[in-house]
Amino acid sequence: MPTITLPDGSQRDYDKPVSVWQVASDIGPGLAKATLAGEVNDTVVDAGFKIENDSKLRIITDRDEEGLEVLRHSCAHLLAQAVKQLFPEAQVTIGPVVEDGFYYDFAYERPFTPEDLEKIEKRMQELVAEDIDVTRQVMSRDKAIAFFRNQGEEYKAQIIEDIPAGEELSLYSQGDFTDLCRGPHVPSTGKIKAFKLTKLAGAYWRGDSNNEMLQRIYGTAWANKKELKAYLYRLEEAEKRDHRKIARKLDLLHFQPEAPGMVFWHDKGWRIYQIIENYIRRLLLENDYQEVRTPLIIDKILWEKSGHIAKFSDEMFMTHSEERDFAIKPMNCPAHIQIFNQGLKSYRDLPLRMSEFGSCHRNEQSGALHGLMRVRGFTQDDAHIFCTREQIQPEVARLMQLVFKVYEDFGFEDIRIRLSTRPENRVGADALWDQAEYALQQALDESDLEWELNPGDGAFYGPKIDFSLRDSIGRVWQLGTIQLDFSMPDRLDASYVAEDGSKQVPVMIHRAILGSIERFIGILIEHYAGDFPVWLAPIQAVVISLTEKQSEYAKKVVETLKKQGLRVESDLRNETIGLKIREHAMQRVPYQLVIGAREQENQTVAVRTRSGQDLGEMSLDDFTGRLTEEAV
Repeated sequence: MPTITLPDGSQRDYDKPVSVWQVASDIGPGLAKATLAGEVNDTVVDAGFKIENDSKLRIITDRDEEGLEVLRHSCAHLLAQAVKQLFPEAQVTIGPVVEDGFYYDFAYERPFTPEDLEKIEKRMQELVAEDIDVTRQVMSRDKAIAFFRNQGEEYKAQIIEDIPAGEELSLYSQGDFTDLCRGPHVPSTGKIKAFKLTKLAGAYWRGDSNNEMLQRIYGTAWANKKELKAYLYRLEEAEKRDHRKIARKLDLLHFQPEAPGMVFWHDKGWRIYQIIENYIRRLLLENDYQEVRTPLIIDKILWEKSGHIAKFSDEMFMTHSEERDFAIKPMNCPAHIQIFNQGLKSYRDLPLRMSEFGSCHRNEQSGALHGLMRVRGFTQDDAHIFCTREQIQPEVARLMQLVFKVYEDFGFEDIRIRLSTRPENRVGADALWDQAEYALQQALDESDLEWELNPGDGAFYGPKIDFSLRDSIGRVWQLGTIQLDFSMPDRLDASYVAEDGSKQVPVMIHRAILGSIERFIGILIEHYAGDFPVWLAPIQAVVISLTEKQSEYAKKVVETLKKQGLRVESDLRNETIGLKIREHAMQRVPYQLVIGAREQENQTVAVRTRSGQDLGEMSLDDFTGRLTEEAV
């Protein structure tokens, strides 16, 4: 006779097994109607799942994160059902949930077209209107193979053949369509309220380029049409803000096939890069960091000793010289320990904060490369703090202050923090993990910050705090990280002399704020849509002459402003003033200083903003003061 304990602590007793939906119905008809699934003893299950023993239960609706995942998973099945009805010869393969949506891969004789997508989506809407019950059944592995082979679904049969013999599998059916799936799913197709098919792509069967190419249909699903509309707006804005397009338009950088995943920085793009690097460098000097530089190529032996070869060899570029194997460094930490190991260190030297704008390379798959967001060559704003265990908490608190200052200065205010704790596979004693996790949690709590617990997702060598920020159109980007490492310093023979004269291994805190500078610039381009704040703009003002008669005065203005440390250029072309203004507005230059006969006579400039606002006539001192104030 199960007793059901609800999240508020209340209990309900039943004289026989009871489904999740029945409990919801007993609570109220409104909740029953909204129920998509349930969480029974921390496991998400179907609404029809029968609870036989005393259990904790949480009803899941479309307001819950898990409910949204159930909706998207079910929508992938809805997509497959529609495709099978419209294109019976198509074979289904896999259809998982991904960030903000789902996809399903199909094998079909001809490429799907945008017109096909419209037909498929229309059929999906019709299936929703039919409100078809979704049911679950359990089938043996061998019967499931025979079932799908009889339906001509060879890909599904291959998937099941990889499952050990004797296993029982769950299948979900809705009308004439049955699919292999762990679930859970919505109770009926009518629960799927708001979705949209978004794009077509190619995908190799099982991700192997040696296999046949399949067709992938992407879609998105949301709790309601309002949320769907907001998401589609973000997609549209993201397309407009694509950093690759804006970077070409503003002449910041480019990529080309001869150097896949490597950036060709142009003058204006490199200015932005240097502004960011110098900004970070100034903060590091203020916070007592040493800046170092380590080799790009290091003997493979060091990477074996650090453990990187065992874990990341597929992502590392290798080279060979004089019968020795070398790796192009994918990260800086082992090299920083080599600097720490030079000379005897004592507890008085700690904490030792070591930073590097380290050039790193990783052998990313070509299909994963994406402009600045995913590259093979990048620079980390990397730092490692060597400290005692007692120094962990104050150092982490200090690091968090630095992280938040940087994000605020770049215009990001909505920051998400997650504390990731010990994973199942880890090194170090539990007592050490207890101390490390407590130190990170105390640093977070004493900083009066809101944070989420992310159990089991820490690094194998220690817990970590990850920082994600929300951009101007609502997208979330994971950037900074603070990671405790008890393993690598020991593996690479780092030590210091403690106050009692004993030899101790330091704790190493891995710290990154921006992550990679390349990716961060890509995020900035899209966040600001190219309209960088004055302090970041590669060109802060352009001086435009009305006629050739003002050329000399324009040159003098440029020279004067440059001496004030401002980034200013001139446009003395024999073109109309309207054309010049439009061009520089399109180049997102914050200020345009127009000089005609009156401005030359008065030794002033007529000031316009990139948005078209006319600020009128100003003296050079007044304009310099305005620009300098904005550029702080």
